[in-house]
Amino acid sequence: MKRFPVSLSTKLQSRTVANALRQLPEQKNGVDFSSNDYLGFARSESLFQKATALLAQQHNSHNGATGSRLLSGNHNLYAETETKIAAFHQSESALIFNSGYDANLGFFSSVPQRNDVVLFDELSHASIRDGIRLSNARSYKFLHNDLEDLERQIKRFQNDQGSVYIVTETVFSMDGDSPDLEQMAVLSERYGCFFVVDEAHALGVFGEKGEGLIDGLGLREAVFARIMTYGKGLGCHGAAVLGDVRLKEYLVNFARSFIYTTGLPPHAIATIQAGYLALETEAEARIRLKENIVHFNREKNLLGLKPLFIRSKSAIQSAVIPGNEKVKNIARQLEQSGFDVRPIMAPTVPEGQERLRFCLHSYNTTAEISEVLHLLNRLL
Repeated sequence: MKRFPVSLSTKLQSRTVANALRQLPEQKNGVDFSSNDYLGFARSESLFQKATALLAQQHNSHNGATGSRLLSGNHNLYAETETKIAAFHQSESALIFNSGYDANLGFFSSVPQRNDVVLFDELSHASIRDGIRLSNARSYKFLHNDLEDLERQIKRFQNDQGSVYIVTETVFSMDGDSPDLEQMAVLSERYGCFFVVDEAHALGVFGEKGEGLIDGLGLREAVFARIMTYGKGLGCHGAAVLGDVRLKEYLVNFARSFIYTTGLPPHAIATIQAGYLALETEAEARIRLKENIVHFNREKNLLGLKPLFIRSKSAIQSAVIPGNEKVKNIARQLEQSGFDVRPIMAPTVPEGQERLRFCLHSYNTTAEISEVLHLLNRLL
């Protein structure tokens, strides 16, 4: 066996001792309460066929983009799809990135400048935090969804020369909760800040047509940039940054995760376009998802499980069960009973905040939801 750095072996061993060593899971066949496929688009044969038909109409049979978008990879579907995305969200422009991680990394590493300040929610996604770390701006976290703490920090920097960016998510991936976006928009306007939101877990779930929470609340004019991720509610791959046409031009020139990577293949872009078409024309999945969210919350209240769960009106419902071993054991028993519910363990979440994360979907039945909650109640 080849030599391996002692420091890396030590870190792996510490994870093993803490029962927190991550491993790639095998595909599970239980009732899906774990995936981000909220509307069932990822498994939609109709959506697959629409994407394929779109490629056929354009006589496009390429398997790959062949290069970065600034070289040979900017195939015609990109411009067409970005125009449709911008129109759907009533934004001046949209720029597609290869993933939500790439979009956040590219945006936050390039947009905030050396004299700027980034104020971000302490539970912001790793991709946001990684992007901020790569920037030259100063950054400070504010307490989760705490407007008083946010305003206190804004006041610290309002007389500085640089810009202040306020960063949050419309639905947080581990808690499933949402901030008071309307009041955050008010603060941003009052102090002349730039408001940036990640809509990864809101797209397809909230809004009249699944546009997300910012559109649903009528706040698009108050937001400097929105990051839309397509691997969740839209059931495909990629992401887009929405904003001013000058922002798009800036990102094309300075976002390294956009510039220095091969573009998405035509089929991926066609699937994004087909996903948006489905949002516009197929309301049934969104209606069923909303009904399932209501049913889940009603059932957990009837069973007395409400204190266990973080308050959420989204498709993400998290039951806090402290301890990696305990939460893994309950997840294992749920799996043995035919339910795919994943444990979220430290260090992904803080120690003592380990949880079972239930992801709800349009294709879950009310009977499945009731059964899994009754089973959880017996296992606690």
